[in-house]
Formats: sequence, C-alpha cells, structure tokens
Amino acid sequence: MRHTILTLDRWLTSLAWTLACGLLAAISALGMWQVVARFVLSQPSTWTEESMRRLLIWMVMLGTVVAFRRGALVSVDLMLRSARGAWLTTVRWIITTTALAYLAVLVWFGVGLVTRVRFQTFASMELSMGWAYAALPVGAALAMVAVVAHHLQPINEELEAAQ
Repeated sequence: MRHTILTLDRWLTSLAWTLACGLLAAISALGMWQVVARFVLSQPSTWTEESMRRLLIWMVMLGTVVAFRRGALVSVDLMLRSARGAWLTTVRWIITTTALAYLAVLVWFGVGLVTRVRFQTFASMELSMGWAYAALPVGAALAMVAVVAHHLQPINEELEAAQ
C-alpha cells in the first residue's frame, strides 16, 4: 500500500508541478497581452483580467500540492526541530491529521460551492464559474495524497534550508 501511495503521489505531484508552471507562463503571457492590447493597440482586452484571476487560483492550489509534499508550508518548526523519539512521531501525526482535516473541509465545501455556482457564468466569458471554483476541491484532494505521502516519506525542505 505504501509503495502504491508513493508512486501515485510522485505522478500527481509531478503533474501538479508541471501544470502550475504552465499556468504561471499562461498568466504571464495574458498579462503581457493585456498591456499590449491596452497601451499599444488601444483596444483593451475584456477577458484577460478575469482569466488571469481564475488561472491564478488554479496555480496556487496546484502549487499547494507540491508545497505539502515537500514540507515547505508553514508548520510547527520549533516542535519538529526539538522533538525526539516518540514525541516527534506524535507531532508528525498531529500535523498530518490537522492538515488532512483542513483539506477534507476544503473538499467538502468546495464540492458544494462548485455545485451551487455551476450555472453562473463569468462576466466577460461564457464559461461556468464552476471551473474556477473546482480548483478548491481538486487541489485539496490532490494535496491530501501529498500529505499522506509526506507522512510516509517525509521531505522537509523547509527545515533543511533553515539556519
């Protein structure tokens, strides 16, 4: 079971990282287009601002998956640094359980939110708002796999980089 979870996590984290980087590039290109359209062509784009905001939500949620996996989020560093033996195991279980509970709440309420807004469309595009809000439950569900994988095989880049 451990091997399956870690293999799934490697694939999902790699996918999340690649998509987040691609979204950052797309957001940058849209921002550049918005500046060119407004100030060079004198024809402001009506859809780029809204698109950039929605893609940013997806990028952040996908980046969160990678951050959870690498142990790069704010955590109880002092407790992890000073804990030894059984207390370290307890602290790690508390952090994992808390993170999973938080992400489960995001999945639960995120699905409800997507369900409620699925018939609304963006002001500048004929696209369901559900696509933007789906970043919450999707990102949280992927992050849950990353949290479990991090618990099974810790990578503490945050602690290792700290002085």
